Amino acid sequence: MTRPPASPAPAGTSPAGPGAYVLGIDSGGSGLRVALGRVGLSGPLSTTVCAEPVRTGPGGIDAGHLLDQLLPAARELLERADASAPDDAPTGEVTALAIGAAGMATLGERLRAELPGALADALGVRRLALAADAVTAYAGAVGQHPGAVVAGGTGMIALGTDLTEWHRADGWGHLLGDSGGGAWIGRAGLDAAMRAHDGRRGGSPTLLDRLRAVFGPAEALPGLLYPRSDRPAVLASFAPEVAACAGADPVAAGILRAAAGHIAEAAAAVCPTTVRTTASGKAGEGGELGACGEVALTGGLFRMGEPLLAPLREELAHLLPGARVTSAAGDPLTGALRIAQALAAGDLRLPRHPTMLFVPQEHEPGQRVATAVRDDPRTG
Repeated sequence: MTRPPASPAPAGTSPAGPGAYVLGIDSGGSGLRVALGRVGLSGPLSTTVCAEPVRTGPGGIDAGHLLDQLLPAARELLERADASAPDDAPTGEVTALAIGAAGMATLGERLRAELPGALADALGVRRLALAADAVTAYAGAVGQHPGAVVAGGTGMIALGTDLTEWHRADGWGHLLGDSGGGAWIGRAGLDAAMRAHDGRRGGSPTLLDRLRAVFGPAEALPGLLYPRSDRPAVLASFAPEVAACAGADPVAAGILRAAAGHIAEAAAAVCPTTVRTTASGKAGEGGELGACGEVALTGGLFRMGEPLLAPLREELAHLLPGARVTSAAGDPLTGALRIAQALAAGDLRLPRHPTMLFVPQEHEPGQRVATAVRDDPRTG
């Protein structure tokens, strides 16, 4: 496979050398995480957490609120790093920055419009990437190799690439999809419990006992659940109960088998099928053509362990024979830092996309977009 062109450096600049500072940012439902690193170093120098999630309003993700948290955190990390740096180490300046944000693809218009100028003014940063959190999850899990990642938590999304375009499956929310995710499993478990309560076919007395232990009387559950604005999280909170019952309860085990099937189908829909692998089994430019290379699993969903992972491995082996199923090497914050490091070094090979992986300087007059990207997910 031909390697896509690397990201061009901004006009009038050259790739940053080893030791230059970079920042990776992960913005999610639990808050803002910031990591400071250097070009040429694999891990962060230091990290910090801003516990307040970035606000989302009618105009999308609030760029001002993100900056209000990010800038003090970044300056604190820089001051701390400068104080402990060797005398000959570069100090004080951030050469590249990457932000991965939940909702970036659909709610990130203000971020794409406002952050490039604001960050250039505040930190002097000229190389910037704005990514969906699924993309930073991919970069943290797989790096800049072809393959696929399944990010599972309350929801579920699969993302794959052959390094020329992205393919996405699911991630459509608990009403339209997220099939096999935590909310899906929890809802299926509660459905089986309510069936047992009513005496309907397909019920699980074991899960009914767990419902009562967690939520109280079964008939009171609708009143507890429906008024909540965080219904997906409430549903997902029951998923570990389903996993805990799966060893002895065939209904719970069947729910997890069905979840594994959904997850494997999403992975198969996005995984590139013509990855070249080297003799060591790593994806690369030499070697033999084979099935999808790596399928990395990331997110809290997979901490349920073997009750879910065992049927998932079976489903993946059936749908993607020869694929290497791995645990993610790093999380979305790691992925954001990796993207920033690659951008600084002029070696960002992940496909650009106007909402999933946006690199502003590549869209300035006279700059080219490094790769062609298809907006719609692959079908078939």
